[in-house]
Amino acid sequence: MARHGRKYLEAAKLIEAERRYTVEEACELLPRVSTVKFDATVEAHLRLGIDPRHADQLVRGTVVLPHGTGRTTRVIVFAQGEKAQEALRAGADEVGGEDLVKKIDAGWFEFDVAIATPDMMGMVGRLGKKLGPRGLMPNPKSGTVTFDIERAAGEIKSGRIEFKVDRAGIVHAPVGKISFSREQLGANVIALVDAVQRAKPSGAKGTYMRTLTLAPSMGPGVRIDIPSALAAASA
Repeated sequence: MARHGRKYLEAAKLIEAERRYTVEEACELLPRVSTVKFDATVEAHLRLGIDPRHADQLVRGTVVLPHGTGRTTRVIVFAQGEKAQEALRAGADEVGGEDLVKKIDAGWFEFDVAIATPDMMGMVGRLGKKLGPRGLMPNPKSGTVTFDIERAAGEIKSGRIEFKVDRAGIVHAPVGKISFSREQLGANVIALVDAVQRAKPSGAKGTYMRTLTLAPSMGPGVRIDIPSALAAASA
């Protein structure tokens, strides 16, 4: 069983184990429980009352965080002609067609998100075995296969993230950095909660959002009061 270090244990003492904090209270506490010297990422972990083994209970979607993630997202776009120009205007880091496919096939993966126009997917499909396992394959469900290239690339560069439930029924998503203000972190968390709530599948039964925990990189988590978070999301 893994043991936590001294810094982690000291930080954990600042959190009342049985208490459920409001999002605002948690965002104020997080900088105090961060155990690293760098600008740690804050992650949200939402445990959902669904069974991801059933197709009608999968949870997946995207959300534009109001204040971004605090990191630079490298975006490439598979497009030609005017759509390629749209991608460049939106700030895409690399744009191309057959040339870009060959570059990736040769082993280049210096990017975080790949977008493609539908007409390019026949070509991009050849990269399925390389992009798929890395979670980089363009997908219509995540909005990365689209003719609206300028909007998609622009949103991703400005802070759009994708969320997807894992095999344990948990959604893990970055919501900012420790250096963010309490208001910025709070707004990002509420935006994620709202998006996950809206993505509630028809097959979900009983309590949908069971727990929500916010935690900095390598630091202890702060449990959130779900009803207050949902109320803020619907306000």
